[in-house]
Amino acid sequence: MNNEILWLIRLGIDQKLFSREQALATLKAVGPDADLMGYAQKLIDDSIVTDVEKLEAIAGDAMAKAPSGPPEPNPLVASADSAPKLRISPKVGGAAANPATAATTGGDLPQFTFGRIGEMDDEALAAGMRQLLIDAGRFGASDLHLSAGSKPFVRKHRALTPITDHVLTDQESLRLNTVLLAQHQKAIFLERRDYDLALALDATNRYRVNLMFHKWGPSGSYRMVPAGIPKLDQLGLRNLDAIRKLLSYHNGLILITGPVGAGKTTTLAAMVAELNEQREDHIITVEDPIEVVQTPKGCNVTQREVGPHTKSFFTALKGALREDPDVIVIGELRDLETIEMAISASETGHLVIGTMHTSDASTTLNRLLDVFPPAQQTQIRASVAESLRGVVCQRLLPSTSGGLVVACEIMISNTAIQALIRDGKTAGLRNTMETGVKEGMCIMENVVLELYNQKKISKETALANVATRNVRQKIDPASPPSTPPTGKA
Repeated sequence: MNNEILWLIRLGIDQKLFSREQALATLKAVGPDADLMGYAQKLIDDSIVTDVEKLEAIAGDAMAKAPSGPPEPNPLVASADSAPKLRISPKVGGAAANPATAATTGGDLPQFTFGRIGEMDDEALAAGMRQLLIDAGRFGASDLHLSAGSKPFVRKHRALTPITDHVLTDQESLRLNTVLLAQHQKAIFLERRDYDLALALDATNRYRVNLMFHKWGPSGSYRMVPAGIPKLDQLGLRNLDAIRKLLSYHNGLILITGPVGAGKTTTLAAMVAELNEQREDHIITVEDPIEVVQTPKGCNVTQREVGPHTKSFFTALKGALREDPDVIVIGELRDLETIEMAISASETGHLVIGTMHTSDASTTLNRLLDVFPPAQQTQIRASVAESLRGVVCQRLLPSTSGGLVVACEIMISNTAIQALIRDGKTAGLRNTMETGVKEGMCIMENVVLELYNQKKISKETALANVATRNVRQKIDPASPPSTPPTGKA
């Protein structure tokens, strides 16, 4: 039997990607002379495996492990259905003696014996790293950071908290941040020195990972991806009727914007989930990387990742126009080619939803239009005026109750908005949005003021997120004018 296939089966069963029975049925179908790629392709063709990215990762691991011999115990016998259990040594002095174990209960900070990384083999370190990620999520952290020359820390409710006094060396950081990678992924990271990927420990523990090198060595940032897809009603967004009206269109451009960490990915996922339930269309998403997995319901959902599935956002969008889509979702509008193709797609009968890192509707339009050269400005303003359906801009602000609360600005395209865009007078958007309240529009500063009046955010948070003098004086009559808000507390 091919050792590569045996290792793929062993790893696939351990990670609950498929069952032993499914593995045996596939093996019988492909025959004893099949190679690893043929076996993996059969799993995909028979819809046994839908997480292609995860299958690619364990296939890389299987190829790396095969030269050392077959896995023990044999994954084709019934006793191997369960993954090997991690042996936990007795506790000494109130802490687990096994350095790979990270025990977190009752909302405590995640624990890990960072000082003993050098004593751990790769298997123990991988097990400990998995547990560290899981415990960080249980703690309520949104991010985990493991960086050479720094203490490991987590971010919870926008605040950074060290989880140990141990400062990671470059070798410790390199091992921690690459121990869960397949060999081909590690090779890509070491070659490029920058690497984005989606990491799935199982169906409920997924992470968006960025790996990079800096002055002191390797660094990894792990963003927790929600296990479930929230409903739009659960996000705390205001004017849901206006947002649902945007989703009712079958063509045009919808932009979801906000600073880093503002919840854009969650809002985008909730919108796609709503379309998936309400329509019978073909939805194509282009992401870097895929974070939230959308299971097809009413719609056929095709999720593509930059890197494994396509060269760039632009090439994926160019191809998407030939793939019979109804809805195209773009993870980030970041360059001229991608923005131009998105506008073109929205004009040719597709609903296009994309995200941008901008702070309000006016800034969003300026960023969208200013990437084009002066010679194209007149044409592109006319195109955007015609195709734009609306902009939803959001921020997550620290709540007085200890969590986060969303502040959301909504701009709905109407005749007046279209005229301003066409004429290049985006400075007049604020006044037009203030008169468009009945259409569902709202301005960020007014929303922040409302949250403050409802005692959902503190005075300091409110003042940090408004710049207009009259709004600031409603919050604090003695307040001086401020610099433009950053979306942070």
